[in-house]
Amino acid sequence: MTEATASAGALKRLSDERVSIWLDDLSRRRTESAELAGLVAGGNVVGVTTDPSVFHARPAYEAYEEVFGGALRQALGGARANRQRPLWASTGVKDPACKDTLYVEEPVAPGTVSTMPEATLNAVADHGDVHGDTVTGGCAQARADLAAVERLGIAYDEVVRQLENEGVAEFEVTWQDLLDAVTKSLNSKGVDAE
Repeated sequence: MTEATASAGALKRLSDERVSIWLDDLSRRRTESAELAGLVAGGNVVGVTTDPSVFHARPAYEAYEEVFGGALRQALGGARANRQRPLWASTGVKDPACKDTLYVEEPVAPGTVSTMPEATLNAVADHGDVHGDTVTGGCAQARADLAAVERLGIAYDEVVRQLENEGVAEFEVTWQDLLDAVTKSLNSKGVDAE
């Protein structure tokens, strides 16, 4: 039995146990080769994560530039308004198989904000490989990559919607925890937190 056959068998057994397998390593190589198509066609892989956020950064930045670029940017600047800037958040890599600086090195564009946990900040300082703007001008390729994913039967918009909903729900819990801790602290000092 080959390693590929053994892997396919293990994936099928997971699918048979009603485990939804999400590939956490979408790359151009996978979308252009038959590898991802085979995993999806076999019914084993039902979704993808990781690099789609990198792909998505390019069209998101393009949309930002369309809305806030040019004349509007000049008008707001002339009115001394603070400029709204795109935020790349959650830049810490969750999958240890990915490069620990992936979400910092890939979405680099002028005027953006990149928040990162201390471990990612230290990794970028230690061995980051930043080559300037990686977003502007990459939108056509990002759209082609996302279209390839869609052609494989993976509904990217649904993936993004699910990830966004989960992220918002996690933030709401964290925010409420913070509010509760502040209220408790204020109340313990005799200050009415209401």
